[in-house]
Amino acid sequence: MKRKTAARRTPAAKPARTFVTRDFLLESPVARKLYHENAETLPIIDYHNHLPPQEIAEDRRFENLTQIWLAGDHYKWRALRIHGVPERFITGDASDWEKFARWAAMVPATLRNPLYHWTHLELQNPFGVKVLLNAGTARHVWDTCAACLARPDFSVRGLLRRARVEVVCTTDDPTDDLRWHRAAAADPTLGFQMRPAFRPDAALAIDQPAAWNGWLDRLAAVSATSVTDWAGLLAALRQRCTFFHQCGGRLSDHGLEQAYADDCPPEKADALFRRARAGEQLTADETRAFRSALLYELGLLYAEFGWTQQFHLGALRNVNGRLQQLLGRDCGCDVIGDFEQARPLARMLDRWDRQGRLARTIVYNLNPRDNELFAALCGAFQDGSTPGKIQYGSAWWFLDQLDGMERQLEAVSNLGLLRHFVGMLTDSRSFLSFSRHAYFRRILCNVLGRDVVRGRLPRDFELLGDLVRKVCHDNAARYFGFAAEAPKGTRA
Repeated sequence: MKRKTAARRTPAAKPARTFVTRDFLLESPVARKLYHENAETLPIIDYHNHLPPQEIAEDRRFENLTQIWLAGDHYKWRALRIHGVPERFITGDASDWEKFARWAAMVPATLRNPLYHWTHLELQNPFGVKVLLNAGTARHVWDTCAACLARPDFSVRGLLRRARVEVVCTTDDPTDDLRWHRAAAADPTLGFQMRPAFRPDAALAIDQPAAWNGWLDRLAAVSATSVTDWAGLLAALRQRCTFFHQCGGRLSDHGLEQAYADDCPPEKADALFRRARAGEQLTADETRAFRSALLYELGLLYAEFGWTQQFHLGALRNVNGRLQQLLGRDCGCDVIGDFEQARPLARMLDRWDRQGRLARTIVYNLNPRDNELFAALCGAFQDGSTPGKIQYGSAWWFLDQLDGMERQLEAVSNLGLLRHFVGMLTDSRSFLSFSRHAYFRRILCNVLGRDVVRGRLPRDFELLGDLVRKVCHDNAARYFGFAAEAPKGTRA
């Protein structure tokens, strides 16, 4: 009689642990030493992002990963659409869990897309999740992160403190009353600085006269200035710059297809302004002329206030009319443009420089063909007044991934001085995106370590460590001149 044997049980497969280890992206002992001893624990100065100031001031709490991670993230939206996920599970009326489950199931398809790196970096820090996200681990990740988010130290402010954020600069319309910045500045428990950045793109949108005139009405009201002519517009913008400065603002930002530097004397600018103020549609050439005049005057203001001006150049916006009509702007349908950049940008900077009134300037390109162009152009307008006065900015948007960051670092190094580069920013709407600073820092240390291994740089850790600390933190602190204390609350 044969004895029955118990069926052999196959142990359940354990979820694969994440590849994001302590030495992620650090391919040599030199890179690991540079990162862990110099960059890893440095505070963060995030001088450009799109975080909502109200949520920081009110210390918002999120219930789940969809609310904090998926909502408003056009990077993820684009990938989900490419994967064939219906819009209902992206921006539609599906439940938070359904949206997250679709994202989790899609994550394995993002292999070699930067989203695969960012996803697992952001799960590990701050949530401590060390498994690969997929359909099988979705519920575990969802529940683990929800439990964290229920804790007081995972509020918005708690997340910024966990990330060691020292300064965070939001992006704000000139008509904003900055109430949330003033409230945060008056709160002694905040623990970091939140500063506004002046973004007057609406003032340049004269090609859309109805919306432009509505915005000018708001500008007139908030500045208590009659905005009926060119002089009135400039007076109102000066008043808003003054107010932003009083509230701690030290930067401006412009998101443009390209620079504008056509000849447009004040009398012509006034005539164009009056026609558009009356609702008339200007021609393309007239629009360029007006924008050229206004950008010139704004640049003079920024220099007067001692600000840094930023120009994000090269995005072709809202190319999908169907989705824009359905969802509005910023729905994930902006793309890399192929606009002429060198000639207009050089002329714009030269106009200020010839007057001795060129503000500190950071320029960012979206088309990778322009890397060396931008880096070389910056070198032509340095004036010895401050190290790295004109900066070729960090890899932006479609380029802020491993390959894009390395290429940007190569351009800065080859055509400028890496030592004076002001480093990384998030340019993000997510409170989990500060891990992009760690991503950048690892890439920087790996690039330097690779050069040491190849014999291209000396094995001098004091010299290299000083460079790492400067690029990751110290240069930004010096360049922007942020005070040690938070800006004081100011009345509107």
